[in-house]
Amino acid sequence: MLRKVRVAVSSAVIMAMASTLGATAQTPDTITIGYTGPLSGGAAAYGLDVQHGLQMAVDELNAAGGVKVGGKKTTFKLVSLDDQYRPPNAVANAKQLSQQNNAVIVFCPHSGGILAMQAMNEKSSPKFLIGAYSSEPAILKQDNHLTVMTPPSYDAYFKPFIGIEMKRFGKKLGLLATTSAYGKAWADGFRKAWEAAGGTVTGDYGVDYNTTTDFSGAVTKALNDKPDVMLVGGPSQPTGLVIKSARNQGYKGGFAMMDQAKFEQVEDVAPIAQLEGTVGIIPFKDFGPGVGQFIPRYNAKFGTSRQANAEVGLNYETMHVFAAAIALANSTDPAAIMAKVERAAKSLPGTYRIADINGLSKTGHLLIRSVAAVVNKGKFEPVPVPFTE
Repeated sequence: MLRKVRVAVSSAVIMAMASTLGATAQTPDTITIGYTGPLSGGAAAYGLDVQHGLQMAVDELNAAGGVKVGGKKTTFKLVSLDDQYRPPNAVANAKQLSQQNNAVIVFCPHSGGILAMQAMNEKSSPKFLIGAYSSEPAILKQDNHLTVMTPPSYDAYFKPFIGIEMKRFGKKLGLLATTSAYGKAWADGFRKAWEAAGGTVTGDYGVDYNTTTDFSGAVTKALNDKPDVMLVGGPSQPTGLVIKSARNQGYKGGFAMMDQAKFEQVEDVAPIAQLEGTVGIIPFKDFGPGVGQFIPRYNAKFGTSRQANAEVGLNYETMHVFAAAIALANSTDPAAIMAKVERAAKSLPGTYRIADINGLSKTGHLLIRSVAAVVNKGKFEPVPVPFTE
């Protein structure tokens, strides 16, 4: 009986130490990387792209022998959970990934989920890093010291987008963006910037791009108010459907496309002729020199039925940054990893560079070059975008 009590006490002490010390108490054979994102519903293609980028990086790291932690080689494992683009699901998934799967880092590609996770990741036991794939500026204002945000903040696009669209098409704007937390914030910020530049807004006709399949009614309502330019965006495929519906209904104006939507996937739905005058993120193939080597590797792994895009490439590069930070920290402790992210980003080999991440801001924002593009006579013309926090 005494032996059983001692065993029970010893087990309790070990569990308490593990809970207190988290990843620093371990020298794991495998480091779990968590991912919570939309793998079903209208945004499933978007979520799958993010997952593909992470999986490709994990597989490459493992094929190269992983990283050394605590004096031994350690490989990676990606565990993915579907959150259907819903913040409460993202939080529940993050807790499961951290507490049950021992995930050191949890990636999430939507602002609602990220902001909800930021309320608990530093307080949870164990703590975990957030790989934030969203351009929502509010993420950087949470004073969260265990969050790394990858994409440029979306408010950097407002001024160049507005200048191009107003000059070419006019000053009346219709808002027809997705109604996710990200979409509402993007639209509200763009509306304010548009009005500050002397424009007017005909109305907000936003719909949920994740659940809507027929956009013709919303498009008709928006066009009835005769906008010169329409703000559209959300996941790429639904964005393409919105643009196609507007053109099919005779709309001749311009489109300002939110950064979640990517030209190469929008083109799968709306041909380049229908994108004339549209400003958005530059196509992935023009991101930088590393993309030329990356795309063939991506196609060899996942096939050519889905094109590589920014979601794939930037999450791939961010995962390599985290892996390098783990190696530099010689630890799986989230705070220790975070302290090495900037150095890891600066020293990342060119093979893994997609958009040339070259540092980390004080608020946890990866320093990344951003370029947009406008479709002019069937060609993509680059549009410089300044870096903003």
